[in-house]
Amino acid sequence: MNRTLALVLAGAVLVLGVAGTGAWMTDRYKAAQQRASDAEAITASFRAQLDSTEAGVIKVTEYVDRVQTVYVKGDTIIKEIPRYVPAQADAACTVPVGFVRMHDAAAAGTVLGPGAGDSDAAGSGIALSAVAGTVAGNYTSCRANAEQLSALQQLLRDQGATIIGEAPAP
Repeated sequence: MNRTLALVLAGAVLVLGVAGTGAWMTDRYKAAQQRASDAEAITASFRAQLDSTEAGVIKVTEYVDRVQTVYVKGDTIIKEIPRYVPAQADAACTVPVGFVRMHDAAAAGTVLGPGAGDSDAAGSGIALSAVAGTVAGNYTSCRANAEQLSALQQLLRDQGATIIGEAPAP
């Protein structure tokens, strides 16, 4: 009887061991399937980011081309200054120190002091053609910044972002 009981117990332990191993293997299989599913999701995410990045490269290239065009036009205008502001105009026009101070403060974004300066003061020594070159350069930089902003806003729109102050697309 002891031998039969021992065989029954050994068989039960064997059955429980096989069942436990089966459950353990099933859990391992499910975990492996979950890892494979996670890996596929991550791969899809990376592919979407890569596609988006490639589209972004195209957008950046378009932006760089537009900004380069702005600078080429600005350089062309600056080269034409002697034609439109000849030496005679430089000699005939005295640029006042107050104008130079005001222009520089506006460019730097600072506030001028309360005094306007002496209206009878000597000229600044800056030629009118130099003022024209500075103004043309400033406007060129401003237009390049505007192109950059427009390109970035369009990139955001393409990604579904809402630009504050714009009406939503229909």
